[in-house]
Amino acid sequence: MKADSSSIEAQARLEAMMLIRAYELQLAKLGEGGNFPISCSSLGQEASAVGVISALTPEDRILTNHRSAAHLIARGAEPGRLLAEVMGRADGYCKGKAGPLHISVKELGVVLTSTIVGGELSLATGVALAKKMLDESGIVVCFFGDGAACEGIFHESLNLASVWDLPILYVCENNEWQAFVSRREAMRAERISDWAAAYRIEGHVVDGNDVDAVFDAATNAVARIRETSRPMLLETRTTRIGGHYSIDDQSYIDPAERAGWAGRDAIARYRERLVATGALDAEGAEELQRRAEALIASAVAFATNSPFPTADDLLTDVYA
Repeated sequence: MKADSSSIEAQARLEAMMLIRAYELQLAKLGEGGNFPISCSSLGQEASAVGVISALTPEDRILTNHRSAAHLIARGAEPGRLLAEVMGRADGYCKGKAGPLHISVKELGVVLTSTIVGGELSLATGVALAKKMLDESGIVVCFFGDGAACEGIFHESLNLASVWDLPILYVCENNEWQAFVSRREAMRAERISDWAAAYRIEGHVVDGNDVDAVFDAATNAVARIRETSRPMLLETRTTRIGGHYSIDDQSYIDPAERAGWAGRDAIARYRERLVATGALDAEGAEELQRRAEALIASAVAFATNSPFPTADDLLTDVYA
């Protein structure tokens, strides 16, 4: 099959989602033994991450939250170095000092991962203000969940971003669950994007399990921000098919609700679409899956063989 540029881009998005899924499933498998660091899962949210990050350029900056694996891999982070970081090994992106919840990758423009709910919202304001004051190109993208939107820092940050005309794309990945609490128990609004209007920020909603729809919406939003230097908010309605963290069995969720998520699986839907439209054949899809799994197997070997930091490393990379 001879692929044109659009089908090549589509295949790249599918492969990125498959790689993220394979990485997350591997983390969950490693966690089954009980002696592996627990990490928060972004299983099911792959299309949101890949769709948004595919619309960015290298000079853009990213701030993310405790469900960071999808964003990091979509940005180009090596699974082996990510896994080494999770395992506290010296070859990790932060030399084993960040663990799964505080990873930053300077060379990829990933400023930080914040485990404090909503913490990245206020920090994104500062990063965008610095870019504006230094007259640097690029925008700031801030990922957060529906739980963070219920924090006061969400409103404070959007207010300042609007007053100061900051080039920020706020991406709310609304997966309907705030840790172990349904979104409907914590908020009355159905659309978080509507809250942006109070600060004269344009807000849009998109199917967060449709990578093409997310990519198109993010591309339009990014272009608008670059043109106006005004913030925007994109709400991706997605599903968290994994638990709050890697060993969470989700027993607190109605089985009927979980069963309904299967029909919205971002990877299965996209794979079927590409095969149906001729952008990819079934064997090509299988090859992408095999390649993703092989990369993760190599990542496990790399991370397992990476050494632990030494005592001499204890006081490096710190301020005081």
